Amino acid sequence: MDEDLIRSVLLSTRSVAVVGWSANPDRASHRVAAYLKNQGYRVIPVNPGQAGQMALGERVIPDLTALEEPVDMVDIFRRSDDVLPIVEQAVQVPGIRTIWMQLGIENAEARALAERHGLGVIENRCPAIEIPRLIGALSR
Repeated sequence: MDEDLIRSVLLSTRSVAVVGWSANPDRASHRVAAYLKNQGYRVIPVNPGQAGQMALGERVIPDLTALEEPVDMVDIFRRSDDVLPIVEQAVQVPGIRTIWMQLGIENAEARALAERHGLGVIENRCPAIEIPRLIGALSR
């Protein structure tokens, strides 16, 4: 993976929809979302079981079609087999520029679909690891 691309995405992104966000603070999706929020990103939690609740200063939404404002990036915390339907939604939502699949998550079909629609794709990486590694602390 091109580190310059990852750095560019992290620096240009202002808002992130975290698909598979968990209210459980022991879950990686919860910790990474909180980290992104602390780094100055606007974080929209996406979880149908928690929809309507407040988290990270935002209302939890059930899926990407419920976004009320554009986001720059979709950060996916779902199994690789579950990624394609998420990307199918994402390509229909204006404003999304990047699909980010967390550590251990890769899906060639979803990648191809996103790229056909002009979206950037990062697979098998975690922004909470990449930010300090490639950028250091962000000040937004």
